[in-house]
Amino acid sequence: MTAPQSPAPGKMALDKIPCTIVTGFLGAGKTTLVRHLLENAQGKRLAVLVNEFGDLGFDGEFLKGCGISGCTEEDVVELPNGCICCTVADDFVPALEKLLNRANPPDHILIETSGLALPKPLVQAFNWPAIRARVTVDGVIAVVDGPAVAEGQFADDPEAMAAQAAQDASVEHDNPLEEVFEDQILCADLILLNKSDLIGEADRTRVKAEIAAHLPKAIKIVETSHGKVEPALIVGLGAAAEADLAARPSHHGEGEDHDHDDFDSVAVALPDGLSPEALSARIAKAAEADGVLRLKGFASVPGKPMRLVVQGVGRRVSHHFDRAWSAGEARDGKLTVIGLKGFDLKAVETALAG
Repeated sequence: MTAPQSPAPGKMALDKIPCTIVTGFLGAGKTTLVRHLLENAQGKRLAVLVNEFGDLGFDGEFLKGCGISGCTEEDVVELPNGCICCTVADDFVPALEKLLNRANPPDHILIETSGLALPKPLVQAFNWPAIRARVTVDGVIAVVDGPAVAEGQFADDPEAMAAQAAQDASVEHDNPLEEVFEDQILCADLILLNKSDLIGEADRTRVKAEIAAHLPKAIKIVETSHGKVEPALIVGLGAAAEADLAARPSHHGEGEDHDHDDFDSVAVALPDGLSPEALSARIAKAAEADGVLRLKGFASVPGKPMRLVVQGVGRRVSHHFDRAWSAGEARDGKLTVIGLKGFDLKAVETALAG
């Protein structure tokens, strides 16, 4: 089903509820940014619609356990097991309507896409008849993993490509990571260069230049660490992005089918009885498996009443306790592993088993 054409740019109705779309590749720091905005709501009633590639529901659970004053479980709506860029009619629009129809609707809605979602189809959805008179896209924020760009995760090696072309001119060089990354920054009103504390000044300058080279127009790039940024830079942009679709190019044209056949997501069990350090060491080993891009999950630690959060992005693995386990809550350790299609799942399972 194709969304209606966007209206001509103009002044948005004053009673529309503004929505901020937070996009960015796997592990860039989107959920951390959203949590930071919730912690600094400055009296605004915020709601969050969070989408994930996979069915474990890590990000939504992480936000629901935030313990932030004024942020209740009903303020966080999860759309797991898919990308809302592909399920606009079935999932996104009904979920947004549910928030809008609350007796006390939010002042502002934060929409966190999955790391593999393309933001433009989501922006287009704001022109659907069911919601276009009630909401507007205040801004699209692209969160970029600075170290990942610095390491060349989203760009092919030109020399390797040239060597392949010399051997076989018929070889295609489509890079699914680069396509998703480019679509995310091409749709942005603001780009956050996150984890900037993990790279040096020369790399930060080079990465910003590389990002700017992808863009058809000047977009502000702000350096951040741990998703901490002045909320006024994010909320209140007034971009009305749904009326500005022509200025947001994409690798996927109007009405063109989009899927995620290049990627897989698998939920695996985590071993019991390990210390945080021992578990992180096994996850770090699993992250080295061929094709693995992202790992994230929860675990129980013997003798600890708190839930352990474990995450891996590329070869970087971290862990921390986020909240106490609830009474009657299952403490089975689970990990979502996202990777390129056909990634080495057996190597992941072997590494986790120790």
